[in-house]
Amino acid sequence: MNVVSVLITCHNRKVKTLACLDALFNNTLSGEYSLEVIFVDDGSTDGTSEKISAKFPDVHILHGDGNLFWNRAMHLACKEAQATSCDFAVWLNDDTVLYPDALQTLLNTFNTLRRDVTSRLIIVGALCDPVSHTLSYSGWRTRNRWNPADCVKIAPAEMPIECDTMNGNCVLISRDALQATGNLDPVFTHAMGDMDYGFRARRAGCDIWLAPGFVGECQTNDGKGLWSDRSLPWRERFRKLLGPKGLPPKEWFVFTRRHSGPFWFVYWIFPYVKFCFQGLTSIFHGKAKRS
Repeated sequence: MNVVSVLITCHNRKVKTLACLDALFNNTLSGEYSLEVIFVDDGSTDGTSEKISAKFPDVHILHGDGNLFWNRAMHLACKEAQATSCDFAVWLNDDTVLYPDALQTLLNTFNTLRRDVTSRLIIVGALCDPVSHTLSYSGWRTRNRWNPADCVKIAPAEMPIECDTMNGNCVLISRDALQATGNLDPVFTHAMGDMDYGFRARRAGCDIWLAPGFVGECQTNDGKGLWSDRSLPWRERFRKLLGPKGLPPKEWFVFTRRHSGPFWFVYWIFPYVKFCFQGLTSIFHGKAKRS
């Protein structure tokens, strides 16, 4: 029996989280696989853990204090999965609704590629937006040889497609790939950890492949309320830019130094310079209009 350990984290979005778990447990797996769920509730105050315990008593729940965010909560979940010696780890965002054959599709893709490629495999599941039905999250491929971290998102096809890294919304990691790459790096708080993991996995000798077709639905993040939201005051946007869900300078420094090639420093500083220039331009235009 092969153990598939599904890792999920959440913070105060009970309805979406329960919908995710409903779809997960509605997945059909062949008899050679068993499912376990490791769930990190990062300080939810909306009763998420209590509801999960009542409805899904077999889910193993860990608790954070509300300051873990996605990457560090998933680091905690992955550490727990490594201790259980699972055969596969699956990252799953709690706002993702899987199709009933999603997990089996990921496993079938692994089994097909293992015969021809390697057992150090990471299989990415592409997701579509539930409203527009367009690609939302997927694998990524490098498009700039001077900056390997400059990537383009890949749409799924009828056959698996090789990737350079991936979004962490729906990802299956084999035990051999997990042992070769290790855990998510807790230097990252929220973002960048999944892309960093993909790049590190490739350097560790792992292959990353996008499974055929879409395996579920996940709404595209429109950036509303984040640093990229131009409807917010500039100072608030700047604060969010430096915050956990933006580009914290230390974390962005680590990411670009690792993955952005010989000119990494230029790529590291560029977003901050660009943002400040846009802010000064807006102030100048505002004064010009008032005069």
